[in-house]
Amino acid sequence: MKFVIVTGMSGGGKRTALKMLEDIGFYCVDNLPVALIGKFVELIVTPNSEVTKVALGIDVRAGQSFDELADILNGIKEAGYAYDMLYMEASDAVLLKRYKESRRMHPLSPEGRVEEGIHKERAILKPIREISDYVIDTSKLLTRELKEELDRIFIGNEAYNSLIVSILSFGFKYGIPADADLVFDVRFLPNPFYIDELKHQTGQDKAVQDYVKSFPETEAFMEKLTDMIRFLIPNYVKEGKYQLVIAIGCTGGKHRSVTLANELYKRLKDRGEYGLTIGHRDIGQGV
Repeated sequence: MKFVIVTGMSGGGKRTALKMLEDIGFYCVDNLPVALIGKFVELIVTPNSEVTKVALGIDVRAGQSFDELADILNGIKEAGYAYDMLYMEASDAVLLKRYKESRRMHPLSPEGRVEEGIHKERAILKPIREISDYVIDTSKLLTRELKEELDRIFIGNEAYNSLIVSILSFGFKYGIPADADLVFDVRFLPNPFYIDELKHQTGQDKAVQDYVKSFPETEAFMEKLTDMIRFLIPNYVKEGKYQLVIAIGCTGGKHRSVTLANELYKRLKDRGEYGLTIGHRDIGQGV
């Protein structure tokens, strides 16, 4: 029996995760009262049951009994029933934006400010987050990328350290990304913008890529950058970091930064130790 408990911040993607788990064969139950979890587990582990994969969604709507969740989960483990805990997370700013777009009230602040509800919920869920097996921050994840992460964990059974690495190209003329953890300036490389046949192309085009990569400084930079990132990632994981944003910038964010962001993504992907996404913030600016 594969048993997964899905919880986390309201608006963090719990329902989306449950739908995706259902698509890969999990029998899913959402918003079961905490007090009924023990009885539910007893029912699903009965001998000769046809159900082999179960995902149980629990959120803060369960009210005051949510405080009892840690004790109930300990009791389940002591009874010999194994489970994995998946915690869906997102930044306060992203959660607030999602609530405003959906025009829904926060369950912990139905008559007050959504921001107050988010802060209350974080405090309630902090002990649960700390004991979770997997923490997925959906702040920057596309739906497709979330599915890839869940497939990697629950289908591929790959090693997982709950770290999402986001590589982002940008243009300095439009400002440094506010959420960047590491910023690298590649304006030291020759600019394809000043070559007529490359000016209106981007780092997504082979001609631009070939030009940027033709300089020995490019390969030297990429080797040093890749080596440093591979050194940093396990140390960030050890310190409990869940989101790492690596920003690579050039003047306009179209040629050099896009090329090198794509190259870094290629060198880091398929490592199996962390989630990896890529984005190009300013590639469409001025079009």
